[in-house]
Amino acid sequence: MQAPILIVAPFGQLAEDIELVIAEQFPEKKKLFRVVEADLEDARKLLEKNTSDAIKVIVSRGGTARLLASVADLPVVRIQVSVMDVMQAVLQASDRGTVHKIGISGFDNMVYGCEEIEKILGMHFVEYVIRDEKEAEGKVQAALQEGVDVLVGDAVSVRVAKKYGLKAKVIESGKQAILQALQEAVLISRVVQQDEVKSRMLSSVINKSQDGIVAVDGDNKIILFNPEAELIFHRVRYEVMGKPLEEFCSNLTGKQLREAGEIMTDIYGKQMLVKVSFIQNGSSSFTIYTLQQVSEVQRLEQSIRKKLMAKGLTAKYHMEDVIGRSRACQNMKNKAARYALTDSTILITGESGTGKEMLVQGIHNMSQRAAGPFVAVNCAALPENLLESELFGYVDGAFTGARKGGRQGVFEMAHGGTLFLDEIGEMPISLQSRLLRVLQEREVMPLGSESIIPIDVRVIAATNQNLADMVAQGTFRQDLYYRLNILRIHMPTLSERREDIPLLARSMVRKMQKLNPQLTSLTDSAAEFLQRLPWPGNIRQLSNMIERIMLLTDGTEIDRQDVQMACEDDIEIRSLPHGVQQASPAKPAEPEEERNEGHVLRNVEEETMYRILQEEDYNYSRAAKRLGIHRTTLWRKMKKYQQR
Repeated sequence: MQAPILIVAPFGQLAEDIELVIAEQFPEKKKLFRVVEADLEDARKLLEKNTSDAIKVIVSRGGTARLLASVADLPVVRIQVSVMDVMQAVLQASDRGTVHKIGISGFDNMVYGCEEIEKILGMHFVEYVIRDEKEAEGKVQAALQEGVDVLVGDAVSVRVAKKYGLKAKVIESGKQAILQALQEAVLISRVVQQDEVKSRMLSSVINKSQDGIVAVDGDNKIILFNPEAELIFHRVRYEVMGKPLEEFCSNLTGKQLREAGEIMTDIYGKQMLVKVSFIQNGSSSFTIYTLQQVSEVQRLEQSIRKKLMAKGLTAKYHMEDVIGRSRACQNMKNKAARYALTDSTILITGESGTGKEMLVQGIHNMSQRAAGPFVAVNCAALPENLLESELFGYVDGAFTGARKGGRQGVFEMAHGGTLFLDEIGEMPISLQSRLLRVLQEREVMPLGSESIIPIDVRVIAATNQNLADMVAQGTFRQDLYYRLNILRIHMPTLSERREDIPLLARSMVRKMQKLNPQLTSLTDSAAEFLQRLPWPGNIRQLSNMIERIMLLTDGTEIDRQDVQMACEDDIEIRSLPHGVQQASPAKPAEPEEERNEGHVLRNVEEETMYRILQEEDYNYSRAAKRLGIHRTTLWRKMKKYQQR
């Protein structure tokens, strides 16, 4: 394997110095370098013989570097010659007592700045600038005629000077200059190799694309023509390259397409969807046409929909499935409907059982991503090692027990759609940094892979915890919290939307009718009794209760007694004060019942205050303003609740 960095040293001492620097500074990277000794024309001939795709960068000095830069289609790094290097050569070659005139000969980058050395050493220099090897002999002869005692310069000048018997010394480059050039060459080599990989990847993508891709330059001449375009136009690539596009398809050169950016047109009897992109790079401009057969687009769309249905990557609930007429519910739905029109990240907060996932699915189905996949992950349901592979995927052999062939992560699976991260507060803090990077960069790297995969995913997260408190405690990253908390929706508890309980209960009865087909309705008294219960488990608890009632009830309707009987099996309901269960709106409230109802109201007040504080990130001034009370009153009430 040939080394990617070719170092051409114009003289032997420089080659030895370079080898020494490589051994000292790059002991583990020796295979990156190949050092050869050659000067000017010899260097050019050597390069012609060693032309290889493996060489990424050339390192040389002086006129040799200039010559190689002019003939090689590769980056050339020059070993710089400093004033100190010239000064050292002058001091080594001269004797202040006998040398009166010193000549400095070489290419312009060798003699630049010599006037500064004259001031420092108090000597007189004569500069001889050469532009190519042929000029060296004439410059040396001129130096002899002008009475130069000693000549310092580049390798070719010194070689000619010694031929004529003139004392001469090569200006050598110090180790620091050599090291700097080699470091620059290593960096350039790495960048070039990375660019080549990207270029090959891009070329592979273009050539394997199912779309026809045609690119033209500013003169409308074809510079890119992929295999799919060959099939569409019935032309091979080598036949069309460099020729005007209008020779093969005048439909793509009209002003209408340039203004619209996308049109439907007929090409060789096929209905095509054509998209156009314009690229301006300085004074150069390019146009890229992407062509898709309409029939193929329809076929792929049907295929994708079938696969998504088979995988279950669909959202079955819509916004109209979120039932409720209360003000709290309507505010929540209105906010969700507005947020659905954007692609921004949403954070949904609320107690467990309030229906967060149903709302998320409704947002997805109302958004522009409704045709894409919907993927949900419960961050609390998997251990840390499994959650990482679930989120980001892995390649074949990434870890012991990894599935052969690897596995896509949910971010890849949700590409073009929505990813729902439930219980985000339960995510281990070690994974939070990776999630933050994905949200920022919109790209993932599977476990065990070195490849970056770009993604287009809308993220919605949900939690029943107070993330602001978790940030303060150091269990949740602050930067991730702010990245998630762009758009926010708080799910009201069932106690905050009691007027919705009859609607929810009757809807659940209809959906569960197969459990007891003879049941057809819920009486007003039963609905009113359900409405008076506190429901600490929210909608999930209500659903469980309705299912129990459906299985225990005889007859065609559910009445209050049926509900009371089902409550006896619910420890949370059964443990409530007796007056709450037996309360009847038809009877005047007894003092004990009034006390019990007051207890329920205090609970509602406490829940409301906690919710408002959470929504306002525990800013007491803003929370008190929303509640319509003084900040001191809010603080006093919260302190009282904490002492209970």
